[in-house]
Amino acid sequence: MLQSYHSDANAALVALIKPLATRPGFVATRLPQVNVVSLYTYVASSPQIYEPSLMIIAQGGKFATLGTRTLDYGAGHYLVQALSVPFMCETFATPQEPLFGVSVAIDRVVLGELVQALGEEPDQIVEAQTPESMTSVVLDTAMRESLERLLRCLHDPRECQAMGQARLREVLYAALRGPQSGVLRALVTQQSHFARVAGSLAYLHSHFSEPLNVETLARQANMSASTFHEHFKRSTLLSPVQYLKRLRLLKAQHLLIVEGLGVAQVALRVGYQSTSQFSREYKRYFQRNPGEEGSRAAMFIADSKKAPEGAFLAAHG
Repeated sequence: MLQSYHSDANAALVALIKPLATRPGFVATRLPQVNVVSLYTYVASSPQIYEPSLMIIAQGGKFATLGTRTLDYGAGHYLVQALSVPFMCETFATPQEPLFGVSVAIDRVVLGELVQALGEEPDQIVEAQTPESMTSVVLDTAMRESLERLLRCLHDPRECQAMGQARLREVLYAALRGPQSGVLRALVTQQSHFARVAGSLAYLHSHFSEPLNVETLARQANMSASTFHEHFKRSTLLSPVQYLKRLRLLKAQHLLIVEGLGVAQVALRVGYQSTSQFSREYKRYFQRNPGEEGSRAAMFIADSKKAPEGAFLAAHG
């Protein structure tokens, strides 16, 4: 009986998402903080990065690999992405059973307001260890119902204008009352190392093409270089230099495929002074040369015109 309930509840979410998913991949909605996603074919494990967000899956399957951890966030689960951390993502979908999901951005200002309004949890335990930057959570009743209200709101322009932000707050509130309350609170606790690393990541994402070093990022986090390096690596499982390199390569992939820029132009755009060094590092990370991306994009676009698969757009939207 319980399995039947979850199946029906997931079907209700799919029915609300499907009309908004006007093409395969990530599709913007009437609220800038919300995207819906659909995919009609399997996508092998490949590098990915999400902005801080809740990724809720109503149908289909996803596996995320971060360091030694593998997270299953298929139908009936959602991924809490507290920090924007590169990871490997594998997607399971078919034309008969497509993947449908919703991405809700984590607004740190709104989250901070909610934490302040809630105050300290009576049974809150202060954890000595750095919280996990990415966690899979079962989609409970509170989150499911708040998400349904948000999706119904997105179907009605007038309701969205009047109530959209309130519905977003409700979804974040549901996440804050869930099992990952600790990491979400740490994200907005001003003096926590986790929140300081989050601030440095925001700076890094805005200045990734510039010459950056640990000292510059540490100043943004108001830490010493050694303390910053230690907590950055605990939070992201990468050193600041490793993180910057992967971020530049992921940004480069977008420029190559979505914007169709040339390899040399992209290398300069993402902060590389040497095109040959860029090409070597790109091939090492993605297992293919950057020059191959243009032909891959053309192939996926052609495939998406023949059938509603759009693997590339869904994987890299």
